[in-house]
Amino acid sequence: MDDMATQVLPDVDTRPEGTDTTGDDTPKMFHYVKKNKIAESAVLGNVVVALCGETFPVTRSPKPGSPVCPECKEIYESLQSGGED
Repeated sequence: MDDMATQVLPDVDTRPEGTDTTGDDTPKMFHYVKKNKIAESAVLGNVVVALCGETFPVTRSPKPGSPVCPECKEIYESLQSGGED
């Protein structure tokens, strides 16, 4: 297994304002993404791909206690433990 560094990133809602929001611009959920893609996306606006397959540009960093995508978390934990394959 290669050394795969990841970091939790936000899920960006691309729907029109007023639909499924938290009342402010805080993302509802954060995702795991390869670390080396974060700065590139934040600077250039490139889209990143989360472990769960969700795609979005990096716009925010998670704060401690932020909700994490359960699918990303499960995939990340299976990679850390060597997986079941």
